Amino acid sequence: MNVSEALQTGQGVQLSEALSFGGLTAVTGLSIVFGVLVVLMIVLYLFKLIFYKDSKKTAKPVEEVKETPVVETKAEDDVDDDELIAILTAAVAASLNTSTYNLNIKSYRRINDVRPAWNKQGLRETIESRF
Repeated sequence: MNVSEALQTGQGVQLSEALSFGGLTAVTGLSIVFGVLVVLMIVLYLFKLIFYKDSKKTAKPVEEVKETPVVETKAEDDVDDDELIAILTAAVAASLNTSTYNLNIKSYRRINDVRPAWNKQGLRETIESRF
């Protein structure tokens, strides 16, 4: 009977032999795992050396640029806050079929609308079904 059969059956093996064989198996498994981790770490480090381009090394020296005064111009799309609140109040009143006297918009904020079209339509249908 060899050692593996003896360990499976438990006959003819002393406790110290079984524990030493188990310890040897655990140490072998752990060393393999950590060895593979070290190899992966080295491969990733080599990838960094090969593929990563440092912007500090590749950047060309920047020439001095003369500072010019910045002239602020107001774009045509910029609307005064009071005007925008009035527009929003009129739009809400028109959609609710009420007077603007019944509404009081205190603040507003823009939201990024990156939802797909089907999501917008579903939301619109849900809101319209409640009124």
